[in-house]
Parts: sequence; C-alpha cells; structure tokens
Amino acid sequence: MFREMRKKDRQLPRQEGLDILENGEYGILATVGDDRYPYAVPVNYVYTSGHIYFHCATEGHKLDNIHFNNKVSFCVVNKSEIVPEKFTTKYKSVIVFGKADLVTGEEKRETLKKLINKYSPEYEEVGLKYIEKEFERVSVVKIHVDTITAKGN
Repeated sequence: MFREMRKKDRQLPRQEGLDILENGEYGILATVGDDRYPYAVPVNYVYTSGHIYFHCATEGHKLDNIHFNNKVSFCVVNKSEIVPEKFTTKYKSVIVFGKADLVTGEEKRETLKKLINKYSPEYEEVGLKYIEKEFERVSVVKIHVDTITAKGN
C-alpha cells in the first residue's frame, strides 16, 4: 500500500521518527482538493497518544480539502544543516500518511491545552482563558497515523 523508502541506508528507526514528531517545531500538512491540486501548508501541531493534532479556523482551504479527501501527508524536518562543500544537507525528517478528521468536545479542549503547553507553557493561565473565549471559533483536526517513515542524512 505505501511505498518503501528507496535509500534504505538513510532510514531511521521508528522511535527516532516518533521523537522527531514529538519535538518538532512545526509540520507541513499536505492535502488534495476537489480541483485535484495538492495543497501544503505549515501548521503548529502536537503529537500525542499516537495521533497528530493541529488547530485551524472553522472554515478554509485545509478543511475544504479534508472534507473532500481525508487522506493526508504530514512532514516534519529538524536538525537541518547545509554542507556546501559536499553539496548536500544534513537533516532528520519524518513523513506520516494518515486520515484526518475533526474532533469535538473534551478531546478538542484537551488538545488545545496541549498546544498551549507545547508552544506557550509560560502563559498557561492566559491560554486557558483564551481557549474558553475562542472555543467555538476554532477547529481541531486529528490525524490518525497509518504509517511513519523517518529519514536522515
């Protein structure tokens, strides 16, 4: 179903891929819309309990595409360093394929709290108030992971 990595010598162990996901600053979400064009956009996210979560507006390009086709790809790159004299780049990355859907209720609220803890831990109290104020004006998307592949050079 999913392609195997071509350069197997660069494949990283699964746990290293999970570490990249857990510690990544942002990820690139790729979707396909009803016009059959791919759409890739950077998003803040949290990886928890084997799923990737991100927040977004309650309408827009990402959600339109997910409603059309919930199969997505998600990529995180970290530790990138250009090595000009060798005409290469050192990096570690992970690519996830999965299916996305919206979450609601307590799962949505808990995910928003986890996003605050990841990106703004020193503002937790203010963040919790912000969640309550904006709760109905934000969506949370959950990616159910089908496969994870990590690569490094």
